[in-house]
Amino acid sequence: MADTSDQECAWLTTLRSDGSPHTTPVWFVVHRHAIWIGSAATNVKVRNLAADSRVSVAIDGSGFTPQVAQGRARIHRDLATFPDVLSLFARKYRGWDVADEATDGERVLLQISVDRWLLGSEPQVRSDS
Repeated sequence: MADTSDQECAWLTTLRSDGSPHTTPVWFVVHRHAIWIGSAATNVKVRNLAADSRVSVAIDGSGFTPQVAQGRARIHRDLATFPDVLSLFARKYRGWDVADEATDGERVLLQISVDRWLLGSEPQVRSDS
């Protein structure tokens, strides 16, 4: 399994209402076999996921060990119920508070459960990070 601790960005693809893809770079963490993404509740990706939970995620497409997965996302609006995930974001992204609503308003967490790895394998995080 590849280590994603030093990977800053993943590419999330959601589906628009007409079925066309919407791909955007995202910050992410891996926790308990799920990929987590923080987002403003008003972002296009969140609106897309409210209508269709199917996603594709690509991690480190530029290196020797790219990972691509497909799965389904759940939208969580009560971020305080996931303190471990909030802590992982703060640690990985130099203190970033994924729940801070000062800039973009209401925040959500996207929890992606992978159905299938298309390339690579389940990411892991070093225990020292």
